[in-house]
Amino acid sequence: MIITKKSDINLSNLSEGRVLLIDKEKGKTSFNVVSNIRRIFNIKKVGHAGTLDPAATGLLIVALGKKTKEIYKYQDMPKTYTGIITVGKRTPSMDSETEPTEIKSYEYITEPDIEEVRKTFLGEIKQIPPMYSALKHKGKALYKYARKGIDIKREPRTVNIYNFEISKIKLPDISFKIECSKGTYIRVIADDFGQKLNCGGYLTKLRRTQIGNYKVEDALTIEELEKKVSTSKKES
Repeated sequence: MIITKKSDINLSNLSEGRVLLIDKEKGKTSFNVVSNIRRIFNIKKVGHAGTLDPAATGLLIVALGKKTKEIYKYQDMPKTYTGIITVGKRTPSMDSETEPTEIKSYEYITEPDIEEVRKTFLGEIKQIPPMYSALKHKGKALYKYARKGIDIKREPRTVNIYNFEISKIKLPDISFKIECSKGTYIRVIADDFGQKLNCGGYLTKLRRTQIGNYKVEDALTIEELEKKVSTSKKES
């Protein structure tokens, strides 16, 4: 059972499994969402299908009970994101989590320049995972090394960019929509995009709008979910 904004909450036999569409708010980690759902439903077995960075918002698919065994199905689905790349600066984390360390002029950039760079990302591309990520090295997340100024060698990974649209250009901001395969780091695309424009760039806004055919418009915020569960308890 997929629980969306339009669904009623059935609290019986939760251990048999439920799948929730959650609209994660900015500033919360994916683990925060899982913890909140454990508390709301009073169930331990909860997992999510695809991490969203704390600064990102949008669709997170969360499974309860026996449905956690099916998480891989959602993880393998294409993801769609909207966001903003801000050019003229680079940051160590490739997003706004860290302060800019490089600042360059972007005044010379034209719309044809941006279009030419956009085309280079379509199809199968190689990415080097960012140091500011939850990937593990010797059992420790890479971002913990990064915060100490330690750089660990990472091997490039192949990902697929199925669609990449530039929706608005108001320099230094470039708004976009990307549909991609699992494992794609949008922060890396932002950094690479800026590098190809020879002025640097970093991700300043990100929202996941779709996973497979599941859309964020149908997702519940944690607050909305809590109200639904509370109402269901009162009615039962």
